[in-house]
Amino acid sequence: MMEGLIGKIRNLDAYPKINEDFYSRTLSGGFITLASAIFMILLFISELRLYLHAVTETKLVVDTSRSERLRINFDVTFPALPCSIVSLDAMDISGEQHLDVRHDITKKRIDALGNVIETRADTIGSPKIDRPLQNHGGRLEHNETYCGSCFGAEACKREGFLQKIKDEEGEGCNIYGFLDVNKVAGNFHFAPGKSFEQSNVHVHDLLAFQKDSFNLTHKINRIAFGDFFPGVVNPLDRYFFYTFPTAI
Repeated sequence: MMEGLIGKIRNLDAYPKINEDFYSRTLSGGFITLASAIFMILLFISELRLYLHAVTETKLVVDTSRSERLRINFDVTFPALPCSIVSLDAMDISGEQHLDVRHDITKKRIDALGNVIETRADTIGSPKIDRPLQNHGGRLEHNETYCGSCFGAEACKREGFLQKIKDEEGEGCNIYGFLDVNKVAGNFHFAPGKSFEQSNVHVHDLLAFQKDSFNLTHKINRIAFGDFFPGVVNPLDRYFFYTFPTAI
């Protein structure tokens, strides 16, 4: 059997163009022919794969435009902070502020095990108060319909805020959605409490909660800036941060 295999290898010849009387078949020649054929097949497959797969080149370019808006997509979970307490604010150096953002945002109430209790889209409440507030980036003008200094109290009363806090005691919150912001330096943050501006100072009202500490442990499921692009890696995705309860 071995002799037959050696004979077949000896008879391998990729270029049998001349009469057999003028050359002799050898075992080494058969091995060379076989190795050459395997090498050419592997080389062909390698080149074909390189041709079919596009090469991604990463370039860092400074965006000098200011007219367009930047979309920020986020998905953050707070295992020990109820949805009624979590607020989202955004502000930038141009002076634009969005306080307690609710549009284009969804909140999921979750229990201690992470199971979903309820999913609801946050919406703007009373148009007479909240719409001017939204239009002016969180700042109300005195010539518009608004509640003045009683805005926070009236909003809490209208929304049944204290009752929501009691109903959601011991729960967590998964908040996700997107923000459209100016392409300038700024920040957005999640925080407990009702946010407002007083004397050009950003303030969070925590008096209604009747608590002296909050567990702000959170998990960033996703944070992405700009339009979706396949293959882009967002460094903060799946980031988990544990914090000790914050004393107020």
